[in-house]
Amino acid sequence: MKKELLPKISRRSFLKTSAGITAASGLTVLPMAKKAHGATSGGLATLIDLSLCDGCVDWEMPACVSSCKTINKDVIPEPVNPIPQPWPRKTIEDWSKKKDVFNRLTPYNYLYVQKADVETEDGKRTVFIPRRCMHCDNPACATICPFSANHKMKNGAVVIDYDLCFGGAKCRTVCPWAIPQRQSGVGVYLQVLPDFMGNGVMYKCDLCHERLAEGKLPGCVEACPRKALLIGPHREIFALAEERAKQMNGYIYGKTENGGTSTLYVSPVSFDLINKALIKKPGEPDMKPDVQRRMVKTDGPGRIVLASPILGAAAGLIGAFKWFSRGKGGTKGGEKDND
Repeated sequence: MKKELLPKISRRSFLKTSAGITAASGLTVLPMAKKAHGATSGGLATLIDLSLCDGCVDWEMPACVSSCKTINKDVIPEPVNPIPQPWPRKTIEDWSKKKDVFNRLTPYNYLYVQKADVETEDGKRTVFIPRRCMHCDNPACATICPFSANHKMKNGAVVIDYDLCFGGAKCRTVCPWAIPQRQSGVGVYLQVLPDFMGNGVMYKCDLCHERLAEGKLPGCVEACPRKALLIGPHREIFALAEERAKQMNGYIYGKTENGGTSTLYVSPVSFDLINKALIKKPGEPDMKPDVQRRMVKTDGPGRIVLASPILGAAAGLIGAFKWFSRGKGGTKGGEKDND
């Protein structure tokens, strides 16, 4: 099969990638501004009320999932063909032919609804649980990323910069719920060392931060017919979660898990029982209460230990720079960037 030409990358994306890699390697660079889309004082938080969610069982697809897929349907470019096999691991994660999957997390599906048949003292009870990124208050995924591609925004959203991500999946490794999902054959790694460095781009829920910037609600919140998902100022959402949990003599998840998150669940059924009823599979996370923040001893040393691709990045960037100098990618002088 004839190998297709690699997709072009703009000069701006190249410079962002260079800066991210250099910063991660400990070299001195000028600081990059981080946008805080839809920022509010104290940030935002979301509340997911499991006493209200019925899983949209009469729908072809849950309303929140359908809305999320519609909003993000054009995020991922078409992967190159064939997709390079990374060395030494030759694992390729390609979901481009399975875009319609919605019963688990995938690079094309940032939200899905779990079903748990929970055994309680009052008998069996079915609980439906919308699952997506928890948008942690102190996200290990953002700390550990060797290319500075992951950021906690001021509005509470944890967002991956797809122009910087090399698909190394360290974010998934340190996430207690293994939320980010990889699509191979796309991203900046194709322009650097596609056979030796990187393996695509990691994708996940970004809290619809661009919609927030426009004064709109996240798609899942807006679409829920039972108003089981809410979003608001962090302090108000936390107070509401406490109030609802007290009213139903229930439980809260996300307040302390992984050091605290900007996503809270309230449930009339204990999360210990819910977790026992879940069978963890790839793309189908568990819900273990009191899960601890995953890092290697401390944030600084942990980042260094897991940033192994950086040593090869310098050579790759030199090659990419030469590639740009030949006019085979990005833009030439006087032309506008493509992104």
